[in-house]
Amino acid sequence: MADEDVRQSLLSSTNDSLNLNETKAIQRRKSHHRSKGPSEKESQEQEKVLQPLINVEPTFVGLEFRIKYVLLLLALYLGIGTIWFFLIKNQIYGKKTNGVIDAIYFCVVTMTSVGYGDLVPHSTLAKILSCIYAFTGVSLVGLILSNAADYIAEKQGILLVKAMLKNEKFNTAEVLMDVETNRDKYKFLMTSLLLVVLIISGISFLILVEGMEFIDAFYCVCSTMTTLGYGDKSFSTQEGRIFAILWILSSTICLGQFFLYLAALYTERRQKSLVKWILNRKLTPSDLEAADMDHDEVVSAAEFILYKLKEMGKVCQDDILLLMERFKALDVDHSGTLTTDDLILS
Repeated sequence: MADEDVRQSLLSSTNDSLNLNETKAIQRRKSHHRSKGPSEKESQEQEKVLQPLINVEPTFVGLEFRIKYVLLLLALYLGIGTIWFFLIKNQIYGKKTNGVIDAIYFCVVTMTSVGYGDLVPHSTLAKILSCIYAFTGVSLVGLILSNAADYIAEKQGILLVKAMLKNEKFNTAEVLMDVETNRDKYKFLMTSLLLVVLIISGISFLILVEGMEFIDAFYCVCSTMTTLGYGDKSFSTQEGRIFAILWILSSTICLGQFFLYLAALYTERRQKSLVKWILNRKLTPSDLEAADMDHDEVVSAAEFILYKLKEMGKVCQDDILLLMERFKALDVDHSGTLTTDDLILS
């Protein structure tokens, strides 16, 4: 019974707060309506339009800081591996070009699990180091390079927004809202475009530099990007391995992110369809009974919102109970409301 009283008080206070806030907002608009000049109105409109951009910038700064950390970690990891395998280069068999380039190339092929087989460890020490580097590389490459892929997708999305804002045919606020709500969609599109560029550049390089036929070049690109690495076709020249160091890192992670964003986009569309169905379906008496938290045979706005959020899967009953327990712990005087005194006493 006490829980129901607290819940009813919480819902009542929520509704009162919403009504009070709406009343104050209307009063403020009425009191300032006549005093505002045309320039002030334009200034406020611009502020409303630019507010989403202000919210985007901190996210971009955070991503920029993260990409610097990622690149530093990647350089450190490749540097350690390069030193390892350069010192034991005589214990690695295969077609070689340049000691340092081959060492970096071997690191990249190992950490991305491509494993062409054109360079293979031969001694016991080389095999042990390769195993250590392979295990740590496979576990770290996703963590390290996925952040880089996110950064690229986010940056391109922001540039896309800024480019669209230059066109007066678009409503700024609507464009920004669309980008924000369809983030996975734009990430998927940017990753798809980057994937196409990587495939074309890889095929072109293998044809022009490595001297492969188109089918062999396409076959090599596919086996590399999917980390199959059959080994019958690979980068064998010094120039080819310099290109492969960056291309293999970019292409393998880009393909992984492509499927990740594809799955996220599919899940997002299913979730939107579910939400649309939930919002449009007709309520039944059983729905009203389930939404009536305080059992007063009347469903308030707060009760309706909580019920629909639970139905959409946004929150669950356990989440609500935890919040209610937290509220009761803060409500020291058991008044059903929170005050400054409650916060001090708690």
